[in-house]
Amino acid sequence: MAKLYFYYSAMNAGKTTTLLQSAYNYHERGMRTLILTPALDNRYGEGVVASRIGLKANARRFAGTADLLDIVRKDIAERGDLHCVLVDEAQFLSREQAWQLTDVVDELGIPVLAYGLRTDFRGDLFEGSRHLLAWADNLEEIKTICHSGRKATMVVRVDEQGRAVSDGPQVEIGGNDRYVSVSRAEFKKIMAGEGRVELQQSVLPLGERSDD
Repeated sequence: MAKLYFYYSAMNAGKTTTLLQSAYNYHERGMRTLILTPALDNRYGEGVVASRIGLKANARRFAGTADLLDIVRKDIAERGDLHCVLVDEAQFLSREQAWQLTDVVDELGIPVLAYGLRTDFRGDLFEGSRHLLAWADNLEEIKTICHSGRKATMVVRVDEQGRAVSDGPQVEIGGNDRYVSVSRAEFKKIMAGEGRVELQQSVLPLGERSDD
């Protein structure tokens, strides 16, 4: 029986790598998949899903107002049987789009594997993640590690100087230069100005400038 799966994590846990591996597993068995990715994330080019370790695949981009059930139905009409839908950066889904994914499962009988962040840089749920957590049949956490050695569950956004920030829009596309995954305990310290943000080549306390 088809199900809706939500795989969630902090940044840099290998969500996209896992998605691409899942798609490969289907293809290896002669089964067709459809990879969906939000149009607002074009870091690797339009219509491309790519992982940090170099894996990539073509994907169907969708806008924030797109009807995902309609996209899947049209894809089947044009290309034939579909065995799995995979959604990258699922935190950016709207409430309506998360519900449409349940329709893909319930009406079309196609399993949906959605991958995304659970919380933003303030520790608040993204809209897509909130509804997937509520409606998915299966919830699975993809784990990654904080520099402290604890499991990382939170995300810190940093500015151009590597300082942690607490203000700004919820959605701001970026990679390792803008986001760091940390444990909840480290997140509390950093937001209180007591912890340190560890980037690849710098270690900066909250509010300290690199040129001070």
